This record gives sequence, C-alpha cells and structure tokens, in this order.
Amino acid sequence: MKENYCLQAALVCLGMLCHSQAFATDRRSHLRPSFHGHHEKGKEGQVLQRSKRGWVWNQFFVIEEYTGPDPVLVGRLHSDIDSGDGNIKYILSGEGAGTIFVIDDKSGNIHATKTLDREERAQYTLMAQAVDRDTNRPLEPPSEFIVKVQDINDNPPEFLHETYHANVPERSNVGTSVIQVTASDADDPTYGNSAKLVYSILEGQPYFSVEAQTGIIRTALPNMDREAKEEYHVVIQAKDMGGHMGGLSGTTKVTITLTDVNDNPPKFPQSVYQMSVSEAAVPGEEVGRVKAKDPDIGENGLVTYNIVDGDGMELFEITTDYETQEGVVKLKKPVDFETKRAYSLKVEAANVHIDPKFISNGPFKDTVTVKIAVEDADEPPMFLAPSYIHEVQENAAPGTVVGRVHAKDPDAANSPIRYSIDRHTDLDRFFTINPEDGFIKTTKPLDREETAWLNISVFASEIHNRHQEAKVPVAIRVLDVNDNAPKFAAPYEGFICESDQTKPHSNQPIVTISADDKDDTANGPRFIFSLPPEIIHNPNFTVRDNRDNTAGVYARRGGFSRQKQDLYLLPIVISDGGIPPMSSTNTLTIKVCGCDVNGVLLSCNAEAYILNAGLSTGALIAILACIVILLVIVVLFVTLRRQKKEPLIVFEEEDVRENIITYDDEGGGEEDTEAFDIATLQNPDGINGFIPRKDIKPEYQYMPRPGLRPAPNSVDVDDFINTRIQEADNDPTAPPYDSIQIYGYEGRGSVAGSLSSLESATTDSDLDYDYLQNWGPRFKKLADLYGSKDTFDDDS
Repeated sequence: MKENYCLQAALVCLGMLCHSQAFATDRRSHLRPSFHGHHEKGKEGQVLQRSKRGWVWNQFFVIEEYTGPDPVLVGRLHSDIDSGDGNIKYILSGEGAGTIFVIDDKSGNIHATKTLDREERAQYTLMAQAVDRDTNRPLEPPSEFIVKVQDINDNPPEFLHETYHANVPERSNVGTSVIQVTASDADDPTYGNSAKLVYSILEGQPYFSVEAQTGIIRTALPNMDREAKEEYHVVIQAKDMGGHMGGLSGTTKVTITLTDVNDNPPKFPQSVYQMSVSEAAVPGEEVGRVKAKDPDIGENGLVTYNIVDGDGMELFEITTDYETQEGVVKLKKPVDFETKRAYSLKVEAANVHIDPKFISNGPFKDTVTVKIAVEDADEPPMFLAPSYIHEVQENAAPGTVVGRVHAKDPDAANSPIRYSIDRHTDLDRFFTINPEDGFIKTTKPLDREETAWLNISVFASEIHNRHQEAKVPVAIRVLDVNDNAPKFAAPYEGFICESDQTKPHSNQPIVTISADDKDDTANGPRFIFSLPPEIIHNPNFTVRDNRDNTAGVYARRGGFSRQKQDLYLLPIVISDGGIPPMSSTNTLTIKVCGCDVNGVLLSCNAEAYILNAGLSTGALIAILACIVILLVIVVLFVTLRRQKKEPLIVFEEEDVRENIITYDDEGGGEEDTEAFDIATLQNPDGINGFIPRKDIKPEYQYMPRPGLRPAPNSVDVDDFINTRIQEADNDPTAPPYDSIQIYGYEGRGSVAGSLSSLESATTDSDLDYDYLQNWGPRFKKLADLYGSKDTFDDDS
C-alpha cells in the first residue's frame, strides 16, 4: 500500500509539473488584451474594427485516479477586464460542470471534486463566461475549453481468450508458426508506455517460443514426434511499460497438439503366422487374421493387405478389415486333405496414403509368411455327376429299371454308401431305389399324358455316419407310346336342309371335322378319316379325307324329309399315324332342318306328326286323366283335414297341449314379498285388461270387460290366479282346451306341501296316493307314479 501511495504521489507531482509548464506556456501564448483592437483598411478606405478576446483561459489537464484529501486544482480563468473589484462573476457550464468540476466565481479557479478515470472518459468539454455580478449581463461571449484526463498505468494487459488451442504437424521445422495470441491494455497508448506490451513465454520451453512484439508462437525444436508426446501446455505473458520493471502483466494458457503425419511404416509383430482350415470349409469362410502395427493414426495409419506370393494364391484370398486394421485370410476354393495338406502364403501390408516428405523413412510396407495346414474332415459322399437325366417309357411294367446314380466317399476310409429317395419329391411313390447300388426302378406304370417329366431327389449317405449325406437331382423323362386313339377335336353336329330334290348336295360339305390325340406328335398326326367297313357304301352320307388332319362330310343324295327321319347318326373312324396305329369310332349327329329357298336354316325342331314314334294318343290321354284324378283326391283330403274339428278334451297322452311356464325361482312362501316380486308374473298388457294369446292367432280384437282389471301392485296370489281364470273363461279367442300356467312360487310360510315329483321321488313318504285312481283319466299318470308299491310290483 505504501508503494502505491508513493507512486500516486509521484504521478501527481509529475502531472502538476507538466500542468504548470503548460499553463505558463499557455499564458504566454494566449494572453490577449480585453476589447482592444487594431485598424484594418477595408474597401473604399473604410476602417473596420475587430474586437479581440478580453479574458485569458487555458487547456487544462487533470491526472486520473487522484485520491488526495483536497480537490485537485485544474486551472484558473481570468478576464483582462477583471479589475479585481469583485464585479465580475465567472460561470462554468458543460460536461460535469457543478458535479465533477466547480469554479470559484470570483477568482476563476476550477477544481475537480471527484476521482476521474480516463478509461471511462478521456476528456470533458466545458463552457466559460464572465457576467456582471449584479445584473448577470454577459460581459463577453461564452468560450469553450477542454479538460483532458491524464493517463496513469492502472490497467494490466488482458488476453482476448483465457485459453487457446492450436495444432501443429509433428516433425515441423523450427520456426513454424503455431498460433498468435493477442492482449490489449485499456491505458492510453499515446501517453507514455502504459499500453506498450511485450510478450514472453513462461512455460513450454524449449519446445516453443513467442515473438515479443507480435505474440506469434513458433516451434523451437526440430523433429518433435507425436508418437513420443502429443500435447504441450504453454503459458504466455503480456507485460506493459515495454516490459520494464513496474509494468503490469497478464497471462494466458495455450494447449498445443501435434497432429499426425505418416512418418512410420507398418510392421508385423512376428515373422510367421500359423493357421489351419478344414477340408469341409466352404469358400468364403475365414481361415485366420494377421495384423501389422502402425503407430500413426487416421488415414496415415490405414493399412491394406495383399497376397504377393505362395502356392496357395489360387485357393486363398485376403481382405482388409478397416475397423480393426487386420488382414482377413479367407478360403477362395475348396481344399482337399487327400490332395494337399499344407499351403504357404506371403502377405504384404502397406500404407494406403504415403507422405512424400517422409519417403526417406520408407519403405512403408512389410511382409510376413502365413502357413496354412489342411485338416482332415469326415466329408459327405460325392456324386459323380451334379445331376442326372434318365428316360423310361410310359406304361412300363413295375420294376422297370430307369437308371442309376453313383456316389463315393471322398475320405480315405471310403465308407460304403447307402441310397434313398427323398419322398417329398416322390409323393406318389412312382420309383424305388436299390440302397446299395443306386439303381432306380418304377413301382407302377407311368402315363406321359399326365406327367411328361418327373423330378426326384436322391440321397447318398455313409452307412457308418448317416449324418454325412449328399443330395442330387434326378430328372426322369417319360417316353411316349401310342396308347391313345384320336377323337373328335370338338362335339361336332351337322345340319342338312330337307328338300324334294333328288340331286345330292356334293358341292359343299355338311360339316368339316378334325381330330385330337393326347399322344406325342410322333404318335399322333397324320389322322385318317373314313367310314366303318360295314357302312362304307352308306347311301346318305360319305366322308372325304382332306389329308391335312381334317375331313369333310358330304350328302350323297337329296330329298331329306323330317317326316321320314329328322336325325341321322353317322359313325366315323379316325386313325393316327403311330406304330402300331390307334383308331376310334366317333359318332357325328346330323339333323334334318327346315330351310328357306336360299338354303338359310330356319328350324330343326321335330313336328307334331312324328309323335307316332312314341306312345299312342290314347295312352297319353289315359295317363293325363289318372294324374288329374290323383290331384283331385289330394285336394279333397286336404280340405277335409282343414274342416275337421278337434275334440275339446284330448285323451291321448302324447297329444296334451299344455302351455307350461316355469319360473325357476323359489322364495320364502306367501309371506315373502321381497325375495320375488309377484308383479313380475303379471303380463304388463294385463294391467290394461288385454291379454294376447300366444298359442293361437286371434280372429278379431278382444275388448275385455271392465271390472276384471287387477290391481297392478297386488301381491295376493289367490286374487291374481282368480283374475287369470276369469280372463281365460271370458276370452273368446281361447281354444277349446285349457291353457295351464304353472308358477313355481314356493316359500317359507306355505301350508301346502310341494307337488314336485323331483322331491317326492327321493323321499320316504307314508302318504297314500291310491285315491288318484278314482280321479279319472287325467290323473292316471300320477296314479301310476305315486300309487301303492304293490301296484308297481305287479306291473313289474
């Protein structure tokens, strides 16, 4: 603290000294007489008079951060018209007037009442004026002057950033620019050395240096290796006062990272790699991996692998796994233990990107030997051919040999082979195979017209290891034999016009026919059409073969009549060209039709006069009369059935028409009004007096008589049942038999016993039910069920 006070005192003294010198200089240079002028000759001899300033003032300075006990005297204003009698009053206005700066209105002395900071405001502009003390009349115009705040070194340098990050390639030359750091000082750069900065390095030597004037950091050592040390921490200082003692300083931290360059070649950690592969491995399967180490990173550390030599170059390949930087050795072609048991490869690892600056560090590649041993494996059998094609004639007898497949065990053991057919490919079981020698035979005749090709698969497996098996496709072609006779290609039908002419219709065929044969073309066309030998001289029609697998049917005569014969059936023999040939007789239908004069077909329907070919007219009339009599009998029977009245009482047991309505709810007797609401037994329509019958359809609307309407909420069972009885008795739509409605309502307080046959049949009751025998036929069933045991014994 004492040192600071001493420094401030020295600065104040220095400022006052400078102020006194400036004040004296200003007094000598700015003193002017008050309202005195000199004459100048104007135009045409006119004398002009110019007044000069009548009072003296100065440009003032005040030192910032002054902390003395008394206000600082900034300066003094004095007018030359001031005679010292106190009649003149000095007035100060402008920036800070009255608050920061005050003036003695008599002497003109200006004082600063507050501590000033140049970094906040460097100068103040004020206005001074002299006025009459009594009248406040301006004696001179106002004049402007400036108070400048004089700087002291009270602000240390500050860097733009607290920390910096920079990168520089490894092995850079000495003096390579890394980064420039910049500091600023809030003090006045035009006054003294308060803002003159000098940069220096505090930490980071001897690797880096900094330029004192610019703050540029440069490398100071050659061949800095990233693989040895990647990151450096440097501390830079900025000091004002030109770096001299007593100046203020500030620091910043700079983190410098060495970036990688490709200055290291890849290297295999060992000279030989041992690998093995099974002879059962398939192409593309991984055999092993090799890896060359490269301390560089990124693209500078990328390595690619190649096989450059070896006896296994045709059987193996190598690819690069760029995620792990490994070389993956894969099987390119199958290997055979019995053929060769070991292979050797020479693998090269090389950098992908090479920096020409460091080519002298090369070569950027390395080689290694890879030895691969082939392991023996129990291989599945191998067929001598990848697929088989056999032929067999259709309709061949079961057991006919189709062909043979052959497989062998490639292992040294040469195990016996067993053959079988994949039944998923032979669902109909057309074939069988000898499990020992592989001969395929048929099990049933084949039909080429159904399937011309049959595809099956045959398995070959080792007898001692059924899991080792191979599969081969076998295509079997069914050869055609001439086993299908030709037939009409379509259901042909011919038409000929009836005519009285006797000239045959030989110019135009009645119909042109063709044939179809299911056999192959070798056993099909050419087709030969002819009439059977027994009707070769048919008087009505003839067949002419067109020798193009078609034939035309012609009429030999004219004068066909529907009265004589309206339909002709012409047999035609069709033969194919197979060996031996097959033939069939097909029937062509030719109808005699009515035509107009131009030969246009009108109708081919049979006329009424040709009915003589069937039953006689009398026979037909008798049949129709019988049918009419039967229909009349049926109608009368139905009418009598509808008019027949049914008896009022039905005695047959199976014809009892009772409408039984059962409610499976038991309550607590007549006294229980909560367990079951008796109102639910009432039909809502009955409240209005109308109860529709559901067992018959009423013929007219029944209007109930008033007075039979029960209370809607009545719970008296006796009244409820009586009401229903009255309604049933007075309902004209009711049938002649009773409609019994049973309400299964029983409870605790009922004095009557249960009539349920379910309970009475399982209880030992001493009641005598023999009186039921006297109640008539209606209670016969109950009498039989509940009569005396003797009765049952007699019946049994």
